[in-house]
Amino acid sequence: MEATDSLPNPASELKNTLSERISTSPEKSTSFAMAAVRETFEETGLFLGAPGDIGETHNESWNQLRALGLAPNLAKLEYVGHAITPASKAFRFNARFFYAWESDMTGELGGSGELADLAFLDIEKALELPLVDVTQFMLEEIIRRKENGFATPRTYPFFGYRKDRQYQRYK
Repeated sequence: MEATDSLPNPASELKNTLSERISTSPEKSTSFAMAAVRETFEETGLFLGAPGDIGETHNESWNQLRALGLAPNLAKLEYVGHAITPASKAFRFNARFFYAWESDMTGELGGSGELADLAFLDIEKALELPLVDVTQFMLEEIIRRKENGFATPRTYPFFGYRKDRQYQRYK
């Protein structure tokens, strides 16, 4: 997250049930979701938005979207789960994973150049690629939801490590 991800004016708010799952702080939940939308735009050129004005910001990406009259459409975002990288790693991440439907996105697949070989793939096809363990786990979680008709889950996964061994729980 960046400081600008706590902007006060998304086009729509997260679903209440998701906000409670993402963090105990509604403001932090919104910031995680805003960061996911911004990062997706920066890295892929795709934006999950609707007409709106996010307000003044010092972030280039948010300013580009504001000039287009767009703001994040957080109501279209679905939460997958939470993950923390191992304590033994030099760089650690405390991440939240989300998904949205391609049909709800605007823009053209391209991005900043940070990611290579951008393409839309079926999730099953994506799982054939060499993936980091947490990415594989979260994609498999989306497949489990697909198999249940994308019904709202009663529990959400946490993916982490204990003594450098994978650890998952649902709560």
